[in-house]
Amino acid sequence: MSQSTQKQADVTMTEDVVSVESHGMDSTQPKSKTASFFNVLFAGFALMSDGYQSGVISFINLVLSQIYGTEVFNSDMSSRLSYSMFVGCVVGQLGFGLFVDRIGRKAGLIATTFLVIFGAALSAASSGTSPTGLLWMMVIARGILGVGVGGEYPCSSVSAGESADEVSSGNRGKLFVLVTNFVIDFGYVVSAIVPTILLAIFTEDRLEPVWRLSFGLGIIPPLSVLYFRLKMADSKQYQKSAMKKHVPYWLIVKRYWPRILTVSSIWFIYDFISYPNGVFSSVIIAQVAGNEPMIVTCAWNILLMAFYLPGCAAACLLVDRIGRKYTLAVGLLSMGIVGMIIGGSYVQLSQNCFPMFVILYGLFLALAEMGPGSMIGLIAMESFPTAVRGTGYGIAAAIGKIGATIGTLAFGPMKQEMGVRGPFLVGSGIAIFASLIAYFFIHEIGPGGLEEEDEKFRQYLIDNGYDISAMGLTSAKDDTTAKATVTHAE
Repeated sequence: MSQSTQKQADVTMTEDVVSVESHGMDSTQPKSKTASFFNVLFAGFALMSDGYQSGVISFINLVLSQIYGTEVFNSDMSSRLSYSMFVGCVVGQLGFGLFVDRIGRKAGLIATTFLVIFGAALSAASSGTSPTGLLWMMVIARGILGVGVGGEYPCSSVSAGESADEVSSGNRGKLFVLVTNFVIDFGYVVSAIVPTILLAIFTEDRLEPVWRLSFGLGIIPPLSVLYFRLKMADSKQYQKSAMKKHVPYWLIVKRYWPRILTVSSIWFIYDFISYPNGVFSSVIIAQVAGNEPMIVTCAWNILLMAFYLPGCAAACLLVDRIGRKYTLAVGLLSMGIVGMIIGGSYVQLSQNCFPMFVILYGLFLALAEMGPGSMIGLIAMESFPTAVRGTGYGIAAAIGKIGATIGTLAFGPMKQEMGVRGPFLVGSGIAIFASLIAYFFIHEIGPGGLEEEDEKFRQYLIDNGYDISAMGLTSAKDDTTAKATVTHAE
């Protein structure tokens, strides 16, 4: 065979290979998008446990004070029970933030699922030789639960965000909010409904099964997604950009410390304001409502928690239209204004128009969800490259939970010194300040921002003498090499 004939045959064969490769990519694209959609769904769904467990403790505080009285279940024990989960969350967010980057997204999701199941079961089974011993076991169990719930933040949010980008980068914000914060908010609503139903079944004369079942039913969300998490795969972005060895943390800090500082500060402020309001909402309602039966207090609490959902829905409508930064800033400013109104008119509202107090309180929570509640996690997920996304997200979320812990501890003394109006006035002033931070310092990420940030990060590492050849998982490298070979042959 002549040289020209051989060359022509090689070209023909190469064209056939490229044609098959292209056809294969087209035929698998719908399947790949479907898989990514389910990854988004099942990555985020277990976050319902965070909303449920954070919300149900408000009711449990009320029940335990009825069972044991203020001598045993005093304000110190109530605070310990409330913030033990937050302390566990900080450990989980930091630990699993590193874990999800170094070990893998799927492994992190599976580990946190088991921790949440174990912690919820242990909380429901709390016992002791004395009421104080039982309460201390509950505190420890809630701490273990917190590690799992805290780990869900970087594991679920990072996985959901990366998979949402594969489904539709232009609607990434909306998808992310739907499967993360909307799910958390739905957990809050369920945490108000479930105890009310249990209270109606068992009545106020049998409160122990009410609190045990309220804790125990929190097992259902993580248990329902365990099988699917065992079957899911790491996101394509992680497979391509994973950095499991020799992570240049100093270079990362030098490049990303302004984003870490900005996002962490706003998350700290938001959790400082919002979590005490969620944890103690039943207590606030009970105090304002007066001597109403407990089930009436619970019913009002359902209405209050339901305000989270329209706030989150508003965030879904705005996030991809006006952007993350403006949605966040408007939400913070609006909740600050409404909080000032509540604090300024608290006496008149509580004495003369209790339903209006609940509506304004609910609007305060809804605006908080529209702004920082829905945006801050999304911004944290988008602010860092894939290789260290879990770590950056985990640090920001952990600092947020520190804010929640401090806010929960400060709530009691603040309410004692200033009354119920105190937390609203202080929190609202801080929220308005945070809106300025958001407007001037938040870094906006566009639809193609995740891949662009990865490319900029790779170039930054190259410019600073770091060898990027070790980045990515072996399977992803092999796939990239095969495609590169076909392109070269063409």
